[in-house]
Amino acid sequence: MKFRTMTRHIREGFKNIIRNGWMSIASIGAVTVTLILVGTFVAIMLNVNEMAHKVEEDVEIKVLIDLTAEDDEVTELGEQIEELAGVGTMRFSTKDDELEQLVDSMGEQGEAWALYEQDNPLNHAYVVKASDPQDTEKIATEVESLDNVYKVVYGQEVVSNLFKFNNYARTIGLVLIAGLVLTAVFLISNTIKLTIMNRSTEIGVMKLVGATNGFIRWPFFIEGLLLGVLGALIPIGLISSGYYYIVNNFSGKTSFYFIELLPFNPFIWQLSGIILLFGAFIGVWGSVNSVRKFLKV
Repeated sequence: MKFRTMTRHIREGFKNIIRNGWMSIASIGAVTVTLILVGTFVAIMLNVNEMAHKVEEDVEIKVLIDLTAEDDEVTELGEQIEELAGVGTMRFSTKDDELEQLVDSMGEQGEAWALYEQDNPLNHAYVVKASDPQDTEKIATEVESLDNVYKVVYGQEVVSNLFKFNNYARTIGLVLIAGLVLTAVFLISNTIKLTIMNRSTEIGVMKLVGATNGFIRWPFFIEGLLLGVLGALIPIGLISSGYYYIVNNFSGKTSFYFIELLPFNPFIWQLSGIILLFGAFIGVWGSVNSVRKFLKV
């Protein structure tokens, strides 16, 4: 395509937006409203997914070693655990370490346990984390069958329910986002279609005088692209401002370590890029598909 022809298409795209007046505003408004909903929900779901991931990453298996195990048997047990498929990290925790952790975790009540420092009744332990947290239960079952294992502790019921909840939350989130996206595409496509229907006569005349489909379609392509981009600017501004306020005033100020929002930078730029691309896509898609009907003359 010649540069002059492309310049003409771009100029016509801008003119069409101005010429259509209120219909262009209606299209931009439809894009804006739907992208605010989609962008907000995507931001929420990405943060919820990150929080769920942090909780999963902290799930660990504590392998209590039999009190009768000799040093070489303890070492051999550690080697066997490391060789299991799916094991990510493993560290050895002496019974003195275990007692110290117990005392610290119980606060003032833990002082009574400090009396056992000279005659520590606790077990040495291996603390194991799976490469994929979803494999925690499988690894724990395999570890239980090894020699010199006194007990395997990982909160089986809690961990199982946690993973189920996280999987359900992710699935529901994806379904809702997909539903919002489809609704947005349908709404915006129909709004843009109304603007093009008002110019069906213009398109018919151009076809009758010999204009090619591509020549007719390009200005609408540019117009749809501009409508989508313009409609995405307000959602980007509102969501960025709101997220910046929330991050600065609420992030990291709760007693739950995992309730921490994704950092403003680079998350908001990535989200803005997604919103902008989505706005441009549905604007172009709506225009091109709507004008196709009127090209059959």
